Formats: sequence, structure tokens, C-alpha cells
Amino acid sequence: MNAARSLHSAPALRSIAPSSRLSSRLTRVQCLRQHPSSLQRRTFLRNEQSGRVVENLNLRRMRGQSYDYYMRRRNFLLCGAIAGVLASCYTAYLLVVAIRKRTKLDSGLPNKLDPFTTDAGSSRKTVIHDADGQEIVPTGNSVVPNFPRLLDLAVGAEEGQERINGVQYTLVGLGVRTVTFIGIQVYMVGYYVATQDVAAVQARLTKEINPIATTLISSEKDALRQALLDPERGEQLWNSILKDVRPRSLFRIVPVRDTDFHHLRDGFVRAITARSQGNNAEYGDEAFGAAMKDFRTLFNRGKVPKSQEMLLCRDTVGRLTITYNDGKNGMGTIGRVEDERVSRLLWLNWLAGKNVASEPARKNIVEGIMEFVERPIGTVATQVV
Repeated sequence: MNAARSLHSAPALRSIAPSSRLSSRLTRVQCLRQHPSSLQRRTFLRNEQSGRVVENLNLRRMRGQSYDYYMRRRNFLLCGAIAGVLASCYTAYLLVVAIRKRTKLDSGLPNKLDPFTTDAGSSRKTVIHDADGQEIVPTGNSVVPNFPRLLDLAVGAEEGQERINGVQYTLVGLGVRTVTFIGIQVYMVGYYVATQDVAAVQARLTKEINPIATTLISSEKDALRQALLDPERGEQLWNSILKDVRPRSLFRIVPVRDTDFHHLRDGFVRAITARSQGNNAEYGDEAFGAAMKDFRTLFNRGKVPKSQEMLLCRDTVGRLTITYNDGKNGMGTIGRVEDERVSRLLWLNWLAGKNVASEPARKNIVEGIMEFVERPIGTVATQVV
């Protein structure tokens, strides 16, 4: 019975199959008509934009972008190479400069050392040694860093061995000369006394405080210090020493900035004139006027560069001798002034009075004098030699 059913239904199925296939085809055609863009057709030339990514590539644009990228990369690497070469050259230059630069070794001392140090309550000059073993005293100034403690000069030599070896001068004190209210530094000045004449200065100052003493104790040193720093009494003391004792001495002047002889002369002449005014009995004669004219004439010169040395020397008769080192021909004598009053007033310009050329120098010189009077008279020259 089942077989009969199957035989009966087979023709029916065959009749239905073609109709279903036909309907599916019609449905597909209708779909394609409704959505024609989704149909992918193979054509030789077509204007429609393809939906595939590969077909949208622009080879010319890609080639330009690649070229621009590699050009930027090349320029960046080239700039880095040039910068590296310049940095290497500059580093090499700095190394060469550092190697050629002279360096002081084994000094063990600061650049700005105080000229005096306190030892056991007493102020003493700071004495160090340079590369040649010479004794020097630091000034605390960067342009003129030190002064020699001893000077050997033919100026002031009298007779005997001094004529051969010259006169040895010992540094007493030093300081800086400043001008204007802002304290512009002009020169460093140091006061030297002939070593053989220190005993006479010791004796005169010691007897001033204690007539029977050969050395001064601490309280007597304080009394002498106050006397030397007092404007009136200090000027009287130094005036009597320069006029009566007449020790051979000198002032060493070294400019810390470029200046000229006229500028120095004007300062010296003003100081001498200020101290000679009001005392016509001693300084009002024609001889003193002629001596001052000669003094002015000695300074009719040009420039005085910084760090060049000038010496103002005073011998046993008070004669003033001026020497100058121009840096080319060495130390040479500029000239002399015979009248002792000129050098005496010029010396007082640094040593004593109400207004001095350099207050630091005056105080420093007084401290140097304290070193002398604390020793027995006559022993300073023995110690120096």
C-alpha cells in the first residue's frame, strides 16, 4: 500500500519541482533589479567605483609620500651628523685651551689672603713664598696680588758694601688708594724702610712712649697705636722722624687700573699744597716754590698702565728720587727733587694727618710699626738679615 502511494505521488512531485525552480529564479531577478549596485560584474572598462580596497590605491601619491619620508629622514640624519662634528670640534678646542692654560700647583693658599694675621694676640704680616722662593706679602687685590717683603735697590746707598749690593728695604705696611664715594681703586701702595735704619725708627717711637724701655709691652703698644692714629699727634711723630731721624725709605706704587702721570701728579701736588698752606714761615720761600715746580715737571709724561711699578725713594738727606718701570726698558730714574720738604710732605700724605691718601695703608703701616717696637731695639735688622 505504501508502494502504491509512492507511485501515486511521484508524478505530482515532478510537476511541482519545475514550478518551484521557476519561482526562485523570478525572485532572484526581482532582487537584482531592486539592488543593482550590489551586483559585481566583470567588465573591461567601467566607470563605476569599485568596492575593493586594492582597486582604490594611487601609486603616484604613494610614491610621492615615500619620497618625502626618505628625504626628511635623510635631512634629519645629516643635521645630526653635522651637530656631532661641531660638538666634537668645540670639545677638542676646550680641551686644548684647558691644557695650555697655566695652573698654579702646590700653592695651598687662597687667592685673597689678608696682609696681616693675628698670632697670639699680635697682628703680624702674612709672609708666603713665590715660585722662586722669594718672600712676598699678599695684598688681597686681584690685579696686584702681592708685594715683595724685601727690596734691594741702589737708591740710597751710601758707602761700603751698600755700594755693591744696594740697600735692603723692609716692607712696613701696604694698602689701596681709593677715590670718590663709591671707592674706585687707583693703586696699591706699600711703605718700605731701609733694614739698617729700622733700629733708629724703633728707638724714636719706643722712647716716645717709655723713655727707659728698649721694647714695648702690650699696653704701651696700644698707647703708641693710638698716638700714631691720632691726626695731630701722629703727624707730629712722623714729622719729627722724617725731619730729624731721616730713615731711608720709599713708597712703592702699583696702579690697579690704567692711569697717567698727570693724574698721579695732581693728587700728589694737592696733598703737598694742603699740608704746606698756613705755614708760610717754613714753606713760603722761593726755594720751596722752585722745588715744587721741579716736582711737577717730573710727571710731564704719558700713560701709566696697570701693574707697572713706580718707586718714590727718600734718602738720608731727604732727597726724593722717582723711578719707574715702563715694562719695556726696565726700571729707570725719572728725576730727583733736592728739597727735603717736598718728600717729607708727600710722605705725610700716607703716614699721618686728618686726611690721608689711603686709610687702609695708614692702619696697615701702624700695625707694621707694632711688629718693630715689640722686639728689642736693633734686633729687627738682625732677624731680617
